[in-house]
Amino acid sequence: MTEVTRLTRLGKLAEATQAIQQALGRPSLPLPTASAQSTHSDVVENSAAEWMNTAVDTPPAARAPANVEGSRLTGSHSESGLTRDYLLDLPPPGSETPPGAPLPLVVMLHGCTQNPADFALGTGMSALGREQGFAVLYPAQAQDANPQRCWNWFQPDHQLRGQGEAAVLAGMTRAVVAQHGLDARRVYVAGLSAGGAMAANLGQAYPDIYAAVGIHSGLASGAANDLMSALSAMKNGPRTPTSAPVTSHPGAADNGMIGKASQQLPRPTIVFHGDGDGIVHPGNGTHAIAMALGDALDSGDSAAGAAVQELGMSPQGRRYTRTVYRSAGSPTPQAEHWVVHGGGHAWSGGSAQGSYTDPGGPDATREMWRFFSHHIGSAA
Repeated sequence: MTEVTRLTRLGKLAEATQAIQQALGRPSLPLPTASAQSTHSDVVENSAAEWMNTAVDTPPAARAPANVEGSRLTGSHSESGLTRDYLLDLPPPGSETPPGAPLPLVVMLHGCTQNPADFALGTGMSALGREQGFAVLYPAQAQDANPQRCWNWFQPDHQLRGQGEAAVLAGMTRAVVAQHGLDARRVYVAGLSAGGAMAANLGQAYPDIYAAVGIHSGLASGAANDLMSALSAMKNGPRTPTSAPVTSHPGAADNGMIGKASQQLPRPTIVFHGDGDGIVHPGNGTHAIAMALGDALDSGDSAAGAAVQELGMSPQGRRYTRTVYRSAGSPTPQAEHWVVHGGGHAWSGGSAQGSYTDPGGPDATREMWRFFSHHIGSAA
């Protein structure tokens, strides 16, 4: 994994992907040359410093319409001294598969400057939930917690199990599952940008809650531990890890659940990242995959799975490379890495009615749900 990280820091993404495949003892395929800049993103990309620090005077103009075909609920949850609001979309009755079964839940973490309604509209995850029969929870970051409404994924107090935003999001998830009788074994978390990085933190800290993780244009858990290291990782790619990410600390309160995280890693993970992303270095996507595959990369353990790579094109003509890692003897993917060629810092395949979307790319929403649906957690 150290060699993979070194290559991604140097911007050698094709070599990093090949290093992963070689570590698994599998032949590698050449990757197309990465684009230097996106020509398809509908978003004006600011500098990394502005992305993290600039105050937003007005919220995004886009607003999702009422979820008239199902139920749209709002609420809030308090834990670890924090309170966060949320939006919850439930599909109409009769959407369950099989009929009468508890619904799965997808937790969606918005990016900077976004809000739940905007994110729901841009990603189309709620519409897919109505079609496929799952609930979608959209937590909202408070602007007084971060002036751009970014999740504070890079601060240790919000990365640890039982602390800060990680704790309030996990507690919110548990509360919503219990209140609405959802399927605790089929709970998933995904996010865009800062939301993707926070989703990675939740998958690392709470593998007993989240059965799989989706990271879109984000960073791996442990990629940064303060603002400066966050800006460096965003601009240059991941640093060389010196130790595994910390998931808890002595004295952290978590209802007696501390310690489970380190016993159940890694989590199944699907990553989408544009190779023209000028806000979060695409090497962070490769790093997230390396983290998802874990120590098996270094040991050559066949449990890391066979890497199968395919080149494809979206219906709108956007090229992508998809690399799938499966455990030996299993048809179920353990990790998937989608590189959207020419893609910028935006949700691939999303609706132009929402912010930070790239309608021309492959459908990240539908592909994430397909990946999630293969994985069932161990929660009682």
